[in-house]
Amino acid sequence: MGTKTVDEAGAETGTEAERDEQTVDVTEAGTAAASTGEGAGPASDTEARDEADQDADEQDEADEDADEALAAAEESEADRDGGVGQGAAAVVSAALGLVSLTGSWVATVAAARETLVGQLETSSTASVATQVKEVYGDAWATTALVGGLFALAALIIGVFVLVRPAFGAPGRPQAAWIKSVAWAGVSLGVVGLVLAVAKYSDVLLGLPSTS
Repeated sequence: MGTKTVDEAGAETGTEAERDEQTVDVTEAGTAAASTGEGAGPASDTEARDEADQDADEQDEADEDADEALAAAEESEADRDGGVGQGAAAVVSAALGLVSLTGSWVATVAAARETLVGQLETSSTASVATQVKEVYGDAWATTALVGGLFALAALIIGVFVLVRPAFGAPGRPQAAWIKSVAWAGVSLGVVGLVLAVAKYSDVLLGLPSTS
């Protein structure tokens, strides 16, 4: 009976030890799993937030690049429109200056009309000097007046083209050809205006003497 009791006690003791070891193993496994789960959860959330922030930053940068490209395109289009307008005005200035020197159909018609008016209003008994002035002198003065108006228009438009960049956006240089044509218009306008004034006042090509 004593031996059997000892064996049974030993067997029971061994069984309890195995149970304790199994309990310890299960506890350690649960603790490890819990610690692993606790550490993985926050790390995954942090990585997700970092990726979301990075995606948002990249989207903001893409939007900024698109806005800058759109603004650059609008500025480029405005520059082209402004350059076209200034170039056209410069060409018009040069053309008007040339017309003021060579004459125009407006001046021709105005001079012919003034000649006709002089013939109708001057009697055949008027002096030679009066007839010359009314028939020829007034017509020549009218031609000079029309030429002077063309020259003045060329001068004003040319000066406007040259000073236009000062009233626009700073840092936008004007094309060289626009400046050249505008200066040509201003020069022709000045020359045409001087000649017109000189002819109108009889300083240049005055009426011949009838005495």
